[in-house]
Amino acid sequence: MADYTTGDIRNLALVGAAGAGKTTLVEAMLHEAGVIGRVGRIEDGNTVCDYDELEKELKQSLDSAIVHFDHAGAHVNLIDTPGASDFLGKAISSLPAVETAMVLIDAAVGIHTVTRRIMKIAEERKIPRLIVINKIDHATDLPGLVSAVQESFGNVCQPVNLPADGGTSVVDCFANDSGSSDLGDVAGHHTAIIEQVVEIDEALMEQYLDQGEVSADQLHEPFQKAMREGHLIPICFTSARETVGVKQLMDVLASHCPSPTEGTPAVFTYTENGEKKEHLAVADASKPLAAHVFKVSSDPFVGKLCVFRVHQGSAGLEANPYIDDAKRGTRIAHFFKVQGKNHEETTKIIAGDIGAVAKIEEIHYDSVLHDGSIASDLRLRSLVMPKPMFGLSIEGTSKGAETKMGEALGKLAAEDPTLEIEHVQATNETVLRGLGEQHLRVKLRLLKDRYGVEVATRPPTVPYKETITAKADGHHRHKKQSGGAGQFGEVYLRVEPLVAGSNGELPALEFVDETFGGSIPKQFLPAIEKGIRRVMNEGAVAGYPMGGIRVSVYDGKHHPVDSKEVAFMTAGRKAFIDAVQKAKPVLLEPIVTLEITVPMDLIGDISSDISGRRGRIQGTDMLPGNLAVIKAEAPLSEVMSYASQLKSLTGGAGSYAMDYSHDERTPPNVQADVIKKFRPQADED
Repeated sequence: MADYTTGDIRNLALVGAAGAGKTTLVEAMLHEAGVIGRVGRIEDGNTVCDYDELEKELKQSLDSAIVHFDHAGAHVNLIDTPGASDFLGKAISSLPAVETAMVLIDAAVGIHTVTRRIMKIAEERKIPRLIVINKIDHATDLPGLVSAVQESFGNVCQPVNLPADGGTSVVDCFANDSGSSDLGDVAGHHTAIIEQVVEIDEALMEQYLDQGEVSADQLHEPFQKAMREGHLIPICFTSARETVGVKQLMDVLASHCPSPTEGTPAVFTYTENGEKKEHLAVADASKPLAAHVFKVSSDPFVGKLCVFRVHQGSAGLEANPYIDDAKRGTRIAHFFKVQGKNHEETTKIIAGDIGAVAKIEEIHYDSVLHDGSIASDLRLRSLVMPKPMFGLSIEGTSKGAETKMGEALGKLAAEDPTLEIEHVQATNETVLRGLGEQHLRVKLRLLKDRYGVEVATRPPTVPYKETITAKADGHHRHKKQSGGAGQFGEVYLRVEPLVAGSNGELPALEFVDETFGGSIPKQFLPAIEKGIRRVMNEGAVAGYPMGGIRVSVYDGKHHPVDSKEVAFMTAGRKAFIDAVQKAKPVLLEPIVTLEITVPMDLIGDISSDISGRRGRIQGTDMLPGNLAVIKAEAPLSEVMSYASQLKSLTGGAGSYAMDYSHDERTPPNVQADVIKKFRPQADED
């Protein structure tokens, strides 16, 4: 049982670009708190968070890891997340579990594309942010970096402490109004952050203007409110490797970061009388349980481990929580507090805390544990993940490997919300999709090491979509006689295009019954729709999934004896294909957004290369350190292996992030080639 209260808890996700020093900072804090006796090193493979053998081999974080420690009366739960853009999903999935996103920036490198993306996502989720500028002993231009941070994320970014003595110490500029630092006089920075905080409270602002000062006690609540509302993003400075500023950072976490009772409440949704409603979680043990699973892993010793955050109520041995929309509760015999790879058993996870359960197969990523009294379909407000766009076509290398491969891939996908497995009907391919080449290579390595499955890979076909651009009618009569009862069904239908949604996604099939007079008995309409949906899945002109189509069945004929569901399913399917082929069908190709970070003197080369890939340059931002971010859009087919191409163009000095944007019509020459290769299966009429 915990010896701390909900108000003592501080939940933080440590996020930022790879190489910024997140795992090293965790080691330094654990050592400062007395949890570990010796600071581990990534190079030595002995850190608390990078405990997986593959992480040790590659010397980088591949998954999120949870640790906890006590400091200055606070119980701090830290989630160390991967920084590579290929594993961004693991960082994003941790955000609903915390009150604060602690964003690490390498003082020698500056603001990375991943940093910008994480800051934007946290802002959209209304998660308070804390920036930590690490490696200050290796900084080349700290004043310039602070200015770049403020230019990128606003003047709401204000130092709460400052580097001093050439990056070998840190001075508190929130509590102190005098002294010197590597960023100039402490007094000016003290005034800046105090004014930023008091702006959030009108009465306090008046007192400050009248008297020129406010007490520390008066500033606590406004500080929390300013962070919650995005009016303040504190900046701290550290050198984790040299343990400079680490204790001062821990003091900031304990004193200034919001507790579960002070943070932005989690928003759960549920349905009542067909209407979607919201429930704001209250970090109170007396309230009904609402806990969210944000991480699932396969532990070699414990088995399936599900890590969750209790947003409301408490999870203990006396309760049998409902899992998602289950009809009855599930008995959970063991609860754990997680410390890296170690799990310490406890009797209860209190409101606001982070805990884990093992070997409960019904629990999955994004599951909600609840007591059923709020709603039976309680869900956490959906989290927008980057769309997996990089794909590899895979197949087993040995006889009978397909079944084993399917089971193993299913387990890997259950752990990672940005890993998708797709079977492409048109090419009969199994395609594994992720956020990048490294993402999939790591998953394939786990497939081999953990599950003993080896696969062969090759580039997949592009995930096109089919749709129509005009209205057209279709008709088919299905008549089959083979002695005895036959089959008969005749369908007339009309197709017309639907407009894409605001997110660029095509809506699903819209099926409308416009028959009258009993031309087609109502019991056969579901069979017609089933036949149409089969074509929507398999494609009508090139073998790719279809979308954005309204189908109106308006006439037909039936036979009192020979009409059967199978006959109308066939008639509906072929009438639909007939209509689609007349409705000016088109292929849509996925367009992705690219943010490419390169040295400034390579802007011209990269822009020219993107244009040659049918891409469009959207803009260019200049960064400190002679770097630039090129924003562009391009067809996925042209940049599917862009990592190696960018490496070649920049000599390894470039990096990029890619995300799905929307679908566009494929150029006529490309469409003609794709359709020409399509060989529909022969179908007996």
